[in-house]
Amino acid sequence: MLEPEHGPMMQVEHTRTRCWVCVLSCLLLACLYVGSLYVWRSSLPRDHPSMIKRRCASVLLVSALSPAVVKAWMHWADVRVDASVWELMGVRLEGLVPAAILPLLLTMVFYLGPMIHSAIDNPQGFTGELQSALDVQSWWLCARDAVWLRNQVVAPVTEELVFRGAMLPMLVPCTGPTAAIFTAPLFFGVAHFHHIIEQRRLRKDSMSAILMVSGMQFLYTTVFGAFTAFIFMRTGHVVGPVLCHSFCNSQGLPDISSALQHPQQSALLFSYLMGVLLFLVLLFPLTDTFFYGAIPICSLVAPPASAC
Repeated sequence: MLEPEHGPMMQVEHTRTRCWVCVLSCLLLACLYVGSLYVWRSSLPRDHPSMIKRRCASVLLVSALSPAVVKAWMHWADVRVDASVWELMGVRLEGLVPAAILPLLLTMVFYLGPMIHSAIDNPQGFTGELQSALDVQSWWLCARDAVWLRNQVVAPVTEELVFRGAMLPMLVPCTGPTAAIFTAPLFFGVAHFHHIIEQRRLRKDSMSAILMVSGMQFLYTTVFGAFTAFIFMRTGHVVGPVLCHSFCNSQGLPDISSALQHPQQSALLFSYLMGVLLFLVLLFPLTDTFFYGAIPICSLVAPPASAC
C-alpha cells in the first residue's frame, strides 16, 4: 500500500533539493560578484581610477564564469532543453533589435517627467538637451572616464548577466516565472549592502545614517531588479535589461522634491504623472512576445506559463 506513494514522495524531495541547490547557486554567484570587489587590498577610494580598473576586471571575470555555474546547475538538476546556456541567459540573435529598442523606450517613457524637467532647466531648452545627447565629443570624453565606464557599461553588463541572465534560468524551474521575477531582485538588493563596509571605512556618516541610506538603496535596487527581471522574462534577452540599467544609472532617481519647488511645478508634476501612466499602459504591449520570438527561458517551464 505504501509503494504508490513512494514515487511521488521521492519526486517532491528531489524538487525540494533542486530548489535548495538553485538558491545556493544564486547565493554563490552573488557572493562571488561582491567578494570579487574586495580581493584587492587597498586604501584607495572606490572612485579612484586604479580601484575602478581592478574591480571592473574582477566582476568581468565573475560574469564570464556565470555560464559555467548555470551549466553545472543544469547538469546536476538534469535539465534538458533545446536552447544553449547562452540563449537561456538571454544572449541570442532572434528579436535582438526590438529587444534593444522597445524596453529602453519604455524606460524613457517612465522618465518623461525628469527629462522634461532637465530640458526646462537647460537654457537652450529641448534643443540643448538633444544637442548634448548627440555630441560626439561629449561621448568620447565619457568613454575615457573610468567612473562613467563603470556606471554606464561595466556595472549594467555584469550585473544583468549575473543577477538576471544567470539567476533567472535557475530560479524559474523551482519557483515559476512570476515568483522568479520577484525573487531574483532580492539577491541583487542584498548585494548592494556591501556599500556599508566602504562607508564605515571612510567614516563620513554615522552608522544610523549609513543603514538608512543602505535600506533605501536596497528598496530601489530591488524594485528596479524586478523591472529588469520582468523585461528579461518577457523578451528572453539580456540586452534590454542592460540598456535600461545603463539609462537609469545615467538619470538617477527622479527628483520629485525639486519638481515640487520649481516655478513650473504644475507642468512638471503633470509630466511626471503622465510618464508613470504611459509606462503602465505600454508595459505589456512593448514587451509582447510577438516582437521577440520564442523565449528560451520559457522552455524550462512545463506547461508554458503566462508570465512567459
